[in-house]
Amino acid sequence: MIPRYSRPEMTAIWSPETRYSIWLEIETLAMEAMAELGVIPKDAAKAYRAKAKFDVARIDEIEREVKHDVIAFLTSVAENVGPESRFAHQGMTSSDVLDTCLAVQLARASDLLIAGCERVMEALKKRAFEYKMTPTIGRSHGIHAEPTTFGLKLAGHYAEFARNLERLKAAKKEIATCAISGAVGTFAQVDPRVEHYVADKLGLAVEPISTQVIPRDRHAAFFSALAVTASGVERLATEVRHLQRTEVLEAEEYFEPGQKGSSAMPHKRNPVLTENLCGLARLVRSAATPALENVALWHERDISHSSVERGIAPDATIHLDFALQRLATVVEKLVVYPENMARNLALLGGLHNSQRVLLALTQAGVSREDAYRTVQRNAMAVWQSPPPRAPTALIDKLKADKDVTAKLDAKTLEACFDDAPHFARVEEVFARVFG
Repeated sequence: MIPRYSRPEMTAIWSPETRYSIWLEIETLAMEAMAELGVIPKDAAKAYRAKAKFDVARIDEIEREVKHDVIAFLTSVAENVGPESRFAHQGMTSSDVLDTCLAVQLARASDLLIAGCERVMEALKKRAFEYKMTPTIGRSHGIHAEPTTFGLKLAGHYAEFARNLERLKAAKKEIATCAISGAVGTFAQVDPRVEHYVADKLGLAVEPISTQVIPRDRHAAFFSALAVTASGVERLATEVRHLQRTEVLEAEEYFEPGQKGSSAMPHKRNPVLTENLCGLARLVRSAATPALENVALWHERDISHSSVERGIAPDATIHLDFALQRLATVVEKLVVYPENMARNLALLGGLHNSQRVLLALTQAGVSREDAYRTVQRNAMAVWQSPPPRAPTALIDKLKADKDVTAKLDAKTLEACFDDAPHFARVEEVFARVFG
């Protein structure tokens, strides 16, 4: 993983030193459990705890010869422990160590991702309340629709990240399982109580039934949760990118003093952070498909999943961790322009209230088809008129239309252009989202 998109807290989880430290703890805990059960001498377990250590370079050297990472690790540790090391790994298979270690790493990674998600939510909540009643135009298909508020926009993203938070918590719970069950998961050479002991000490649940591996549907669910969360990151980042467009400019990323936007054009202020987030989201989502394909292994185990997980586990967690922290910063420092929102809201001369006129006509006895045709005829005349359009452009057209005035008096028609009803339910929606 390149340092540019990495945080030290997350990359440390995936370092060789961390991985081998977890392996060593798994082996040591298993020996201690076996010693308590009388399977191995207690002195052997004590000696292993006291003297066991590893050297990454030495492990790599041994692995080049034996072509097996767990054997290379055990050999390296044995060189430091001495004769008592013969009692290590009793009845265990490599996957007992590898899968349990991966569970620990993914659980630790989950804690950082959960914290990142919570930081995004905190930022969104603060800014949502800040702009709860700030009017802005809502857009469908990228085209002006009806008014909303900028606070409602942010509240919608908050609600999505609240769901993502629950997904990440569920993903952690599902992935955090321990398997110390032996060659094909039958406990033929290792007592199930060893598994319980190791799981308890590592803060994991016991895998109810493993083969030679922990079932990969758990991992598929984990990386799918990361993928959905990444899509939430991209949705918010895309919104900021659109709002920062020159013709819109309702919000933009904070532009640092001394920052430069273009090597050629000194005037540029580009949404580089949110563009970067969209790219990172694609990388995180790319882990979901191979994780799903890892579920189908041959019989009790093959290692077709192994090479995949060596790549996607660090990559997806590191990318998403970085993305969540960057997104939180974007929201915290987002520059908002309410005056531009008001300008854009008035841009089409009242067209955003066309539905209110349509409904008023139907309430006055006009068929929906005729009402739609009448309002659309006037709306299109305003739409096709050259800007700048008067704020009253649509109502002026409607007041001159006999089909309208025959059914709606001036007071009723003017009431259709009061924007207040568009914001009447904001408090209710906020109560739904934030409680």
